[in-house]
Parts: sequence; C-alpha cells; structure tokens
Amino acid sequence: MTLTVYTALLFLFLANSVWTRAVRQVYDELDPEHWSHYTFECPQECFCPPNFPNALYCDNKGLKEIPAIPARIWYLYLQNNQIETVSEKPFVNATHLRWINLNKNKITNNGIESGVLSKLKRLLYLFLEDNELEEVPAPLPVGLEQLRLARNKISRIPEGVFNNLENLTMLDLHQNNLLDSALQSDTFQGLNNLMQLNIAKNSLKKMPLSIPANTLQLFLDNNSIEVIPENYFSAIPKVTFLRLNYNKLSDAGIPPNGFNVSSILDLQLSHNQLTKIPPINAHLEHLHLDHNKIKSVNGTQICPVSIALAEDYGFHGNIPRLRYLRLDGNEIQPPIPLDIMICFQLLQAVII
Repeated sequence: MTLTVYTALLFLFLANSVWTRAVRQVYDELDPEHWSHYTFECPQECFCPPNFPNALYCDNKGLKEIPAIPARIWYLYLQNNQIETVSEKPFVNATHLRWINLNKNKITNNGIESGVLSKLKRLLYLFLEDNELEEVPAPLPVGLEQLRLARNKISRIPEGVFNNLENLTMLDLHQNNLLDSALQSDTFQGLNNLMQLNIAKNSLKKMPLSIPANTLQLFLDNNSIEVIPENYFSAIPKVTFLRLNYNKLSDAGIPPNGFNVSSILDLQLSHNQLTKIPPINAHLEHLHLDHNKIKSVNGTQICPVSIALAEDYGFHGNIPRLRYLRLDGNEIQPPIPLDIMICFQLLQAVII
C-alpha cells in the first residue's frame, strides 16, 4: 500500500521534469541542419532555443497579445506579461501544444474566447495562476493532466466543468474566493484519477463535498473549517497527505476516530484550537500539532496500541510508525513523557 502510494506521488511531483527531460533528449538528437528552419519560424517577440525547438519562450516581454504560435511548438511560456485575452487566432497552427504557462497576466473569463481552450486537444498542462479569473474557465481540453488556477478571484465553478477530465491528476484552486456554496456534491464529478486537490486559502467553513475517491493529497489550509463530519474520510480511502493548518478546529469538531484512518501518513493540524491530541492510526508517520492549545501529552492515551504491546513488540512487530511529532507553540512543558517514547519507538524528531 505505502509503496504504491509513494510511487504514485513520485510520478505526480516529477512528471513535469521527467517529461521535459525526455523531450529534451529526443530533440537534442535532431539534425543540426534543421535548427535554422526552427529559428526562422520564431515570433520576433519570443525566444526559440535551437537545441529545444519545441519550446517557445515569450515570458517577461511586456506582451499584450499572444503571438502566432508555430505548428512545431509543444511548450509555450507566456508568463509575466500584460495579456488580457486568449483568442483562437494565435493557436490555429498550434495543434501539438502540451504545455501552456499563462501565469501572471491580466486574463479575465470574458477575455477567453468561447471554446478556444477545448480545441487544444493535446494539451496536458494549463497554468493560469495570478490572473483575474472569477470562475473556472470552460470548456477545458479533455486530456488535461494538471490545471493550476491559484491566486485568481474565482468564486464560481460552472456545473459540469470537470465532467470529462478523467486524466486530470492535479487541480490547484488555492487562494481564491470560494465559499461552501461553490462546492456542490457533483462539483468534482468526473475527476476519477485526481491525485492532488488544493483548495487552501479560500473561505470554506465546511469540509468540501464529494472529494474524488482516488485523491491522495488534500490541502485545506487557511480556511475557516470547524467540523470534520463523521466518517468523512471513508469516501476518500486513499488520502495520504492531509493539510488542515490555520483553520478553526476544536476538540468538539473532531469525531472520536475522525483521524484514525490507516491511509493517512502525513497529518497537519497546526494553528487550530485543539486542547488535546486526537486519536491517530498506527500507520501515521508525520503529525503536526504546533500552535494549538494543548497543555499536556499523555502517551498512554494517544498511543494507537497499548503501551504494554508497544514494549513487547520492540522493533520486530507492528508498532506505531510515527517518526515526526511537532508540538511547539502549545502550552506543553518538557521533558517529553517517557510513555511517548515507549509507544512511538520509530520517532526521529519531537519538537516541543
């Protein structure tokens, strides 16, 4: 289980670099006599590296419009400009695009021509961070694998916008204006292969509804969430990394076994209002509880197995796997209780 999860996460985090490296290797072997042809096709506003002819660098050029994109381009960099519109005309010949970076421009929903994005049939990565979008743009290319919309003004998610995005593995909506009402029970319908969902830094007061079942990483930091519903994580049985830092969680808002979930390996609950450590699962490896209101720690009470069993198992049994425990910013006084060390024999770091 753990090996499978880490393999999947490794793919998620390294997909960009692996893909780019593989493409570079292919095109580094191109016949040099063709390089001048590629350079000749380069828009005058942009830079076309001769040893990477499928990339077009138009970033940091003060552009207000997207130039005509040559047919050979797979990777398009347009970040840090003054672009307000995304129209169909520049992409007429760009039928092989895999990657578009439009971060840090001035794009609004009205500035995106209807259907222009969905016509990019081979697009895998779409970056529209730091723009002026007020809703998730639609329709989107059905083959997308990553969609990054952080730091916009998004408060609306059109119905059915994700229905056909079965290949999407990462959806980043952090630092927008999403309220609970924007996340309906069918909002994420169709995202059958989603691995990472980031809705941090919004205005949520409740845990979002109907998270895709295959989600591995769920980031909900910097919201105003007060309650974890009973059996909430049974609907996302593969969740491994859970971040709920900077919310309003209290002891009363967490069910008795709310975080006693075998799939969770990394649990972050920093900067909340907890006065005690909630029950955890023996599989948990990293626990962040700093800056709460915890006054004391009782290892016997929080140990996922009995202290006696932990002592008997030694390093040869199914002892709790906790390796990292952060408790600073509470009201706990050292030293670390001995029963903590007896229970969590794999601990490598305890911060008080």
